[in-house]
Amino acid sequence: MTPTGLAGCFSAAVEGVLDEGVLHRILVDLDLGLDRVFGQKGKAFLRERIGGFNHDARFRPWIVVVDLDRDAECPAALVEDWLPQPAHLMCFRVAVRELESWLLADTEALAGFLGIRRILIPAGPDQLDDPKQVLVSLAAKARRADIRRDLVPRPASGRSIGPGYTSRMLEFVQDHWRPAAAEINSDSLRRCRARLRDLGRKLS
Repeated sequence: MTPTGLAGCFSAAVEGVLDEGVLHRILVDLDLGLDRVFGQKGKAFLRERIGGFNHDARFRPWIVVVDLDRDAECPAALVEDWLPQPAHLMCFRVAVRELESWLLADTEALAGFLGIRRILIPAGPDQLDDPKQVLVSLAAKARRADIRRDLVPRPASGRSIGPGYTSRMLEFVQDHWRPAAAEINSDSLRRCRARLRDLGRKLS
């Protein structure tokens, strides 16, 4: 039984601010709510606390999203390492290899946002070794100077992303990105949405 008033409203834990924006967009698209959000302090923070999140998921719906990065060969291996016995209200999902792969998967929306040709965006974003850097490289071709300035690091800055990367990508997620279109090109996103949809039906 789901406690009264919690049906369809998830607690969440994420690596960063952009991850929260993406998760919120996914849930809204599925007519599900987002209650409390924990984390935004990187992956190690989530790893240390995953047991506590899972304990709470015995009583209320949870979603935890992490990047695969280079921490395991595949999502299943990371899940087995982190959470071999997820609670029945836990949705623990792994973005392959980074959350940016889910954004790249909506090729039409991203091409329009950056002002580039759609054909320049690689197919199969889940197979990319470094989706974030692919996105930054695409941004270097953007028609608008302000987008290039925000997303692309300045020469000799020592940074991998531009100074306005998070805020600019949040703009894309909130105003342009379409999770239903993106899942066609990203199996890890499709699986995430399917699990959330399934939990939403159980909680309604």
